[in-house]
Amino acid sequence: MQLHELQRKTPNKTEKRVGRGGVRGKTSGRGTKGQKARAGHSIRPDIREKLKKLPKLRGRGIQGLISIQAKPLVVNIGSLERLFAAGDVVNPKTLLERGLIRTRKGANPVVKILADGELTKKLTVAACVVSKSAKEKIEKAGGSVA
Repeated sequence: MQLHELQRKTPNKTEKRVGRGGVRGKTSGRGTKGQKARAGHSIRPDIREKLKKLPKLRGRGIQGLISIQAKPLVVNIGSLERLFAAGDVVNPKTLLERGLIRTRKGANPVVKILADGELTKKLTVAACVVSKSAKEKIEKAGGSVA
């Protein structure tokens, strides 16, 4: 056997070129015409169709639809009268300990004190938002708002 007589065990495989005439002409195995017969076609996922049908909420905070800031948790003066002793300090931490508020996503939320109820004890309010009328009632009872 000479070098020029050597042959491969298996013949070379050639990649089939689709759509170039010859064996697979015309539609080249892609069926008939249309979106799926084209190269690089993509069909939209079903979820995108559903998303496109939802109305857009344009703008920010229009008619209270979208809130930028988290709304404060409300605590009334009547609750403070019931759960706090005279001379106590009222802040989000103490309100949390007494069970008047809960944490929001692991963080202490903004607390707003409103003037519903009566207050007879001297309390010091700190780190809370207080309404005008609630501030008047706290100061009238001898307390202070920091």
